[in-house]
Amino acid sequence: MIYAAALAVLALAGAAFVARLVYGPRLADRVVALDGVLTTVALAIIANSARTDSTQYVVVAVVFFFNDTATTEIYTRFIE
Repeated sequence: MIYAAALAVLALAGAAFVARLVYGPRLADRVVALDGVLTTVALAIIANSARTDSTQYVVVAVVFFFNDTATTEIYTRFIE
């Protein structure tokens, strides 16, 4: 039950970030929204891993999060 609520909140957050990604007026807004979307996906992977009581996807989520961080750093260097 709690996992379904967590995934629902993450789905709402993801939808809000996607809306910001599409309608963001500046490039910096879109980069922050993309970072939020990718972080939300990593958190959804971890929440699903907790729901299924499996640790095999936690490594995937950590790698996904590090890739997200690196991508955001590259985009922010490009904006400057």
